[in-house]
Amino acid sequence: MIQVVTLIVINVVVWFVIHLGMSLILLKAPNHFFERNEYLKKLFATRKWEKEGQFWESYTAVKNWKDKLPDGASLIGLGYKKKHLQSISEVDYDRFILETKRAELTHWLILLPAPLFFFWNPLGAAWLNIIYAVIVNVPFIIIQRYNRPRLERIQILKQRIENRKK
Repeated sequence: MIQVVTLIVINVVVWFVIHLGMSLILLKAPNHFFERNEYLKKLFATRKWEKEGQFWESYTAVKNWKDKLPDGASLIGLGYKKKHLQSISEVDYDRFILETKRAELTHWLILLPAPLFFFWNPLGAAWLNIIYAVIVNVPFIIIQRYNRPRLERIQILKQRIENRKK
């Protein structure tokens, strides 16, 4: 019994360190890292099959549950809060879009160390940790992939309207 409790404590502490560590590292990453990196541009690009976020609404009903999940910036008291757009200015749209990229990358990177749990856990416990990683991170990735194309579309429309006024 003590071994089971010890294993649970170790897993919880390791996940806490991974979540917090990855969040803090990416929080410190400069904005241009998310905007100029060619590999990240490919990661963040909306795929044709995503239909500008509609795929996620149709198959996961993301609109119904996305506001019920916590915002990491609110949990750790750092970073840009993404619960709501701060204003409708171009600067805020740009910042919100950038922060969806930061959040998506954070959750992808949190998933990467999950296989390490096979080193110290019995097979079943290791798979439980993999399931935990997917359940805890994939919904946040979906939210970013749903929100970003919608925000980009609105931003493009706003720019077109501004250009017509000139």
